[in-house]
Parts: sequence; C-alpha cells; structure tokens
Amino acid sequence: MTVRLSLSSGTLFTFPLPRVFEMARAAGFDGLELIINQEFQGVNSRNLIKELARIHPIHSIHAPFMMLDGWGGPVEMLQRCVQLAEEAGIGLVNFHPPSWLGLELGYLRWLYRVCDFQKEVGRDNVLVTVENMPWVGKFKINPHILSATQKMVEFIAERNLFLTFDTTHQGSGKTSFINDFYSYYNSGRIRNIHFSDYGHGKEHLIPGHGILPLTRFLNHLSQTNYDGAFTLELSPHEFPRDESIIIDMLKEIHTYLVRETTGLAPDARREAPG
Repeated sequence: MTVRLSLSSGTLFTFPLPRVFEMARAAGFDGLELIINQEFQGVNSRNLIKELARIHPIHSIHAPFMMLDGWGGPVEMLQRCVQLAEEAGIGLVNFHPPSWLGLELGYLRWLYRVCDFQKEVGRDNVLVTVENMPWVGKFKINPHILSATQKMVEFIAERNLFLTFDTTHQGSGKTSFINDFYSYYNSGRIRNIHFSDYGHGKEHLIPGHGILPLTRFLNHLSQTNYDGAFTLELSPHEFPRDESIIIDMLKEIHTYLVRETTGLAPDARREAPG
C-alpha cells in the first residue's frame, strides 16, 4: 500500500499559512490538507489558495468548523469550499457533522435533506467526506450526530457520502478502535484518514504520546487496499516554538509513517516516535 502523506495545516496554525506550507514541504510531506481559518476572512480566497498551492500541493480542504466573517453558516461554508476546491483542482473537501449539543437544527435538517452528497454537494467533481467526531468531557459525551459507528456507516452508504476517519476522535471513545475502522473500511466509504494519538483527555497528540495502538493500526492499514488520502493532524501545542526543531520532529514522524505504510517486514519496524 502506498498513500500520499499530507500534513494538516491546523498542525501549525500558530504560523502564517505560507510558512506552514514551507515547513510541510521541508519536512517531506507530499502536500497538505488546508483548513479554512481566519486567514480567509476579508481576502480573495481563490488567490490565497493559488498562492499556497504554488508553495506546496493542496490535497484536500477542510471546511471551517468555526464561524468566519462573510462565509455564512455551516451549509454555505461547505458549499463555498467545494466551489473553491473545484476551481483549484483539489479533489476532496471534508466537513464536520452537526452538533446536537450546539442546537445546529437548520444544519441538521439540511444534512438529512441531501440524497446524494457527491451529486448535490460535490457536483460529481469533488469528493465530499464527513468526519467521525470525538467523545469529550468528564462523562465522555459525543456532542455530534452520527456518533455510533453503525449509524454513520448506514447514513453515508444511503446518501453517497464518503468518510474521513479520524483516529484520535474514534480513540477518544474506544481505545481499541481497530474493529470500528474495519466497519468503516468494509463499507468502501473511507477516502481520507486523519492520524494522531489520544490520551488523558487530550486529542491530536504526536504518535507515541498517547495510548492508542497506532503502529498496530498502521500495520492493519498496510494490509488493505486503501489508496485514499492520509493526513497527519496534530495539535500545535505538541511542538516547541523553534521552527527548525519543529521541522526535525515532523521529518521523524514522516519517516515513521512512510515506513509503516509501505508494508516493510516486521523486523524492519520500530515503535512510534516520542
């Protein structure tokens, strides 16, 4: 199995986007997943995406998960991201499902009105994926709809919607999440993987800094025919401030990912960095 390794721009969101792209390129990643954030307020979004893509390829776009001036609500933000992706030749747009705790009722009603996401939202030009979401807080509540694996599998199959499988989100509810991954994988709907560790209530940790069986997960993944996107999505709080050290750390994680996703013999492997 060979996958394109992307870095989520959110991993380094404390830096300006052009610098994030330069650092991802220096660390050896094939491209990036671009999270649409506050830097897209009050600017020409098409031109900004073009400028960033000249630095390093954009493999996917993550629709905003916070309100941005001039972008409308969740539905409008997703539709605008699809349009931008289509114009820029970016093949995938990911979005978060509605939050029942946040009372996103209009967004929820819209979601259930869509019969075919690839046709009606992706316009048969951009793959549209929904992301599985985390369990949070002292009582481990998932505040988003479709938190149960089987319900998500049924929903995406019925409505021609694809999935971004997030390891830290799934692991926040069930540390041994590999069976859930296979339920999603066997549905044939996974098109993107968000990869990071989880532990002690903290999400998006560097592999090896949490408690998830990530090397075992990658071993399983390497035995499948998965050929979709693979995105390292870490918290910037995992890194020091020094840019050169950050790049060195990302290079080490990149080396680990390359080794574990290319089906090397077990004696050639070692545990996750960190």
